[in-house]
Amino acid sequence: MAIEIVGPGHLLLTGEALAFLEALETRFGPVRQEILRARSERQHRLDTGSLPDFLPETASVRQGTWTVDPVPPDLADRRVEITGPVDAKMMINALNSGARVFMADFEDATTPTWRNLLDGQANLVDAYRRTLRLETPDKTYQIGPTPATLMVRPRGWHLSEKHVLVDDGRMSASLFDFGLYLFWGGRAALEAGSGPYFYLPKLESHLEARLWNDVFVWAQEHLGIPVGTIKATVLIETVLAAFEMDEILYELRRHSAGLNAGRWDYLFSMIKKFRNHAGFVLPDRNQVGMTAPFMKAYTELQVATCHKRGAHAIGGMAAFIPNRRDVEVTENALARVRQDKKREAGQGCDGTWVAHPDLVPVAMEEFDAVLGAAPNQLDRLRPDVSVDASQLLDVTVAGGTITLDGLRSNVRVGLRYLTSWLAGSGAVGIDNLMEDVATAEIARSQIWQWVRHGVSTADGTPITADLVRSMLTEELAAVPAETAEQAAGVFDEVALSADFVEFLTLPAYELID
Repeated sequence: MAIEIVGPGHLLLTGEALAFLEALETRFGPVRQEILRARSERQHRLDTGSLPDFLPETASVRQGTWTVDPVPPDLADRRVEITGPVDAKMMINALNSGARVFMADFEDATTPTWRNLLDGQANLVDAYRRTLRLETPDKTYQIGPTPATLMVRPRGWHLSEKHVLVDDGRMSASLFDFGLYLFWGGRAALEAGSGPYFYLPKLESHLEARLWNDVFVWAQEHLGIPVGTIKATVLIETVLAAFEMDEILYELRRHSAGLNAGRWDYLFSMIKKFRNHAGFVLPDRNQVGMTAPFMKAYTELQVATCHKRGAHAIGGMAAFIPNRRDVEVTENALARVRQDKKREAGQGCDGTWVAHPDLVPVAMEEFDAVLGAAPNQLDRLRPDVSVDASQLLDVTVAGGTITLDGLRSNVRVGLRYLTSWLAGSGAVGIDNLMEDVATAEIARSQIWQWVRHGVSTADGTPITADLVRSMLTEELAAVPAETAEQAAGVFDEVALSADFVEFLTLPAYELID
């Protein structure tokens, strides 16, 4: 057999399951490599002055009257979705939260240790069978009678799985997460009366959506599942994908469950893709909200595009989280989340994301106020929306500034998040915000951008590598965790290296088991 497991075995890694994974990688791994090469070539064109625009060669798709296939009943109403990692406690709490959908996240909220991945996959199967349970000295956690509909986010095309070798090369992490889930959890979902539902991260073009569609068709045929059973929501979390929303829906039209506005990865993408352009330097992260021109333009275009095609438009994540020990922090978080969800519901979104069970009622109230008894707003077509390329690239932030506090916050968030990630936890509350890979990416990429372009803070302090390293040393002294030194090393590399590191998880992944 050409597939090899480099790590402990697991009850899910049967001969049949491994053969399925091997076939997936053998068939689609080379196409994935072509996708990654195309990304690199596209980045080179951006670095040398090219700017994205709507594709002339796919104008007929944008002008067509096609629609996506309808979704199953348990995906018709998605007014509030909760996201989180795949450990048992978090999954049970999310499934019991009152949200309509729970997205189990192998991507940004889970550190992909081998144990986390395999335990998470087993937890998915147990969740469908209603046997997922956790006993602690203080409490018993078990799934209630009306859990949320379960969706799964595999890792992105850029990541590999070092514990699974096919012909001596690492398997695609996307294909591993997808394949092992579909083989076990997806079929358990069908037995439970639901289905294999996915979120697809970090796509940069409709050709990447085409690859996913080809994977879906082949996998369903291989396992004897009717083609079209799989449903997938694509996260529009890269600026390049924003120019191809119609085309992405078209490629997945038999399997589409809509688009989601992945706002924090989108902000990271804007910095990353135009990192060598001084005109795209952004102010402090906390000053770039959803009313910034480029953020507003892409979310309004998302809603208009989705509804034109009969697809759900799901809003993004508010980073604020409540603190049950601090009333003032909690009141502020609830007020900020309420404002954000009211805006999304009014904009025409069919649902939204939250990261904490305490935020579900607030988000639900705002969407209930707009939706009432209707499951969604698919009939709201938004003919008033007209977005051109210049609006999608307008990074003007009125009154925006770069401050020393903003710089230090980025250093602190990046260091503390990486410390947690390397210790095995991929979602962590820092300074009353829920941080995951996406927000850590913003933190380190902003620093890289500011140093690269020699900007100064509002008070005239030049932002240099020496200043950043000085702050990093100070922040490191306040983080006693064993993984902090390693985290500081990774952060220095991804924030200050001469060449931009595409994803911080690439070097960090080599440091975990």
